This record gives sequence, C-alpha cells and structure tokens, in this order.
Amino acid sequence: MEKIILASASPRRKELLEQAGIPFEVIVSDADEVITKKEPGKVVEELSLCKAQAVAKRYPDRLVLGADTVVVLDGEILGKPKDEADAGRMLEMLQGRTHQVYTGVTLVRGEKQVSFHDSADVEVYPMSEEEIDGYIRTGEPMDKAGAYGIQGKFCVFIRRIKGEYNTIVGLPVARVYHELSKIR
Repeated sequence: MEKIILASASPRRKELLEQAGIPFEVIVSDADEVITKKEPGKVVEELSLCKAQAVAKRYPDRLVLGADTVVVLDGEILGKPKDEADAGRMLEMLQGRTHQVYTGVTLVRGEKQVSFHDSADVEVYPMSEEEIDGYIRTGEPMDKAGAYGIQGKFCVFIRRIKGEYNTIVGLPVARVYHELSKIR
C-alpha cells in the first residue's frame, strides 16, 4: 500500500492509521479553518477539504488525507475549549445527555478528491461538579472537540455509544481504508 500524507497533527489519527496498517507520514496543514456550512456533516467535510487541499497543493502527486471532528449538542457545534472555564461549560452541557460526534474526511490526489463524514451518538453519564473539575485538571480536555477524549480518562463517563467508536476518536478508519482503494 502506498504511503499517504496525513494533513493532521492529531495523535489519535496517527494511532488509528498505524493500527490499520495504513502507511503514512504527517505534514500538518496550515489552512485557515473557515466555516461556510451549517449542517455538522457538511462542516466537517468542508474543514477536512481545506486541510487536505492545503497540503495537496504542495504535493500534487501524493494522496493526502485531511480530517476534522466536531461534537454537536442540540444543534450547537462544540469545538475545542478556549480555556478551562469553556471546558467546564461544555462538560456541564454534555453530562447526563446524548450528543453526536461528526468526523469528516477528505482524500485528495491531484484533481481527484472524495469527501465523506460519519457520525455517532454518545451518551454521557451524569457527572458531579467535582468529577468535571477533576477531569479538567487532568489537562486532557483542552485540545479536544467537546472537551473530552473518549479514548482517555473520560471513558469512565461514557454510558453508551451508537455508531463507530473510531469516528468518535477522530477517524472512521474502516471507511477510510475502503475509500482509499477507490481513489488510488
């Protein structure tokens, strides 16, 4: 299998590609993340496209993968928290409720490109103020959409998921694997 370029600094995406045996190198995109869409699935596709195209311009003969993940509650997109207070606000909103996680992926090689997204429902157990504060003190929520990482310490607050776990982590790797064969 040909080595692809991952246009993301996400350690979770790197781990998922490694687990799947998909060879890659990381070249982080410097694209400005401009959102013009409103529907969450279209937002993550748009953001993944921006990232992939920014790197593909520099490497037109290479296959580039861009990805983006958002957490959505009641139609509101929750990105990465600005600070600890913002993380607390998000976690307070999510605790005891079900929300959606959307991950968009774009594959680009020259003029060929394909974008898609996947989503999953995540139900979070009710959390006390002390549990929220304790989780924030770990530092884990600060670089993650929705202020949590399902694969980290937050796993003890996940009641159930409906959908592909890896979509929540940040890359629907099974779908990526199958889409790669179509664009080669």
